[in-house]
Amino acid sequence: MSRPGQGVMLPGSGLGFPPQNVARVVVWEWLNEHSRWRPYTATVCHHIENVLKEDARGSVVLGQVDAQLVPYIIDLQSMHQFRQDTGTMRPVRRNFYDPSSAPGKGIVWEWENDGGAWTAYDMDICITIQNAYEKQHPWLDLSSLGFCYLIYFNSMSQMNRQTRRRRRLRRRLDLAYPLTVGSIPKSQSWPVGASSGQPCSCQQCLLVNSTRAASNAILASQRRKAPPAPPQPPPPPPPGGQPGALAVRPSATFAGAALWAVPAAGPTEPAPPPGAPPRSPSAPGGAPTPGQNNLNRPGPQRATGVSARASIPPGVPALPVKNLNGTGPVHPALAGMTGILLCAAGLPVCLTRAPKPILHPPPVSKSDVKPVPGVPGACRKTKKKHLKKSKNPEDVVRRYMQKVKNPPDEDCTICMERLVTASGYEGVLRHKGVRPELVGRLGRCGHMYHLLCLVAMYSNGNKDGSLQCPTCKAIYGEKTGTQPPGKMEFHLIPHSLPGFADTQTIRIVYDIPTGIQGPEHPNPGKKFTARGFPRHCYLPNNEKGRKVLRLLITAWERRLIFTIGTSNTTGESDTVVWNEIHHKTEFGSNLTGHGYPDASYLDNVLAELTAQGVSEAAAKA
Repeated sequence: MSRPGQGVMLPGSGLGFPPQNVARVVVWEWLNEHSRWRPYTATVCHHIENVLKEDARGSVVLGQVDAQLVPYIIDLQSMHQFRQDTGTMRPVRRNFYDPSSAPGKGIVWEWENDGGAWTAYDMDICITIQNAYEKQHPWLDLSSLGFCYLIYFNSMSQMNRQTRRRRRLRRRLDLAYPLTVGSIPKSQSWPVGASSGQPCSCQQCLLVNSTRAASNAILASQRRKAPPAPPQPPPPPPPGGQPGALAVRPSATFAGAALWAVPAAGPTEPAPPPGAPPRSPSAPGGAPTPGQNNLNRPGPQRATGVSARASIPPGVPALPVKNLNGTGPVHPALAGMTGILLCAAGLPVCLTRAPKPILHPPPVSKSDVKPVPGVPGACRKTKKKHLKKSKNPEDVVRRYMQKVKNPPDEDCTICMERLVTASGYEGVLRHKGVRPELVGRLGRCGHMYHLLCLVAMYSNGNKDGSLQCPTCKAIYGEKTGTQPPGKMEFHLIPHSLPGFADTQTIRIVYDIPTGIQGPEHPNPGKKFTARGFPRHCYLPNNEKGRKVLRLLITAWERRLIFTIGTSNTTGESDTVVWNEIHHKTEFGSNLTGHGYPDASYLDNVLAELTAQGVSEAAAKA
């Protein structure tokens, strides 16, 4: 079936406008890291349109209508979305569709991801699916849109034509997207107040309001100082177009482009003289416009800035918009906010994206991969946990404790009751032979607790036959974890890590598949995900690096490297995460803090392994 007509965006002043007196459905979209335009929800679009009617050059606080979008602000003048906590900026656009299409009817098509959540399709795909659905087609091939998927309406499923994997999809009725006719009313003052005329007093609006006020003050000051620009002829029309016509093209992605740069001189245009102010490609004919916000460039003009990155004058400061490790001299959010202020004022600043980390080494042939000297084998596998049924909690606790006949008048740090009184678990936990007033001392560290308190602590843990002192973290017995089944491989590759130029590299490859949680996991019987596997980690091939490898193998066999929990990076629950033993996953750089050079890493990871009960001394004991 044919592909429906796409929405059109005219990048004149950054906002798209429908033809005069023609009704169109408005869908606001943002550009993700895969260069796909993703639609905001209808509720968010209505909110943006309401702000736009009041001030077409204002800012939109998305958290006012969607709690999940609290960090995000849209600047309508630059047509960018700004994330306050990281400083990340993404282009946005205002797209138009036919009122009879899916967004005009409030119809949303979604597919189910691996975590069981529903994700909306891109708007052009959603419209295509809805058209086929209304025409009662039994199936739909999405290859015309660049996707190798088949949609089956009878089973409401999506199938990958290559892997044959199927996912569920659903059709959901939601709020219809906003409808507009003709052009937008003239701009008014920002921020938009309530009916009383008072601005919103929430923290986000105060932040945006103060930022824009500072930007406007600098902008006004620059305009008073700047001489008037001489008139310039209008730009030539595009090839094959009419004079004064606007090219129809979506905004280019903001990915590493300099937001302030001197355009390269063309063959018919002389280069600017030394010391002259840079020419703003946003102005007609490239005339300099003091105070012009360089974020507000149409796609073709911003592309010129990318190619001219090398021509930025010396001495112009470069601020990273997104510093992944957050430890640089400029905080990400501060860098983004500073860039907005300085660019709005026309000051010489270059906003850049931090360089990408080098995660993997150059390709290595199988013949160049060698075993690690002094470490037998090249692979370790773990299976499901075998519970030690012969060890009940009382036996385990008594094994590592000595009875105290006359305990001191101190607090038990587990139940916070005095040791000379009964345990706080009296009446809650009952064990034959364990009286609530019994007190014991751990053998090595000497810390004292109620016997019943330690039994309760052990019963709520992994129940692997080991005991860990809650005060000093000393481990008694062999501690094991809850790592899911998987495979660990290790070998030498003929490349050197930064800071270890004279040694080869030990590469460790962890691979854990998705599966079902066991009784030792947070949600037994529920599926868990395993993102980012296989994971590659790196050690230098020296004496200490090989020592760390041997202990990591022991930790892997004890199921201590990974666990199942909630990801600190994505917030996803029931997924495989690292378990407090840090690894270096960045081969050729240290931009994220997980690479080399790092002079203290090997000593730090040895300390982390010791804290988990994995050390050479413990192995010999």
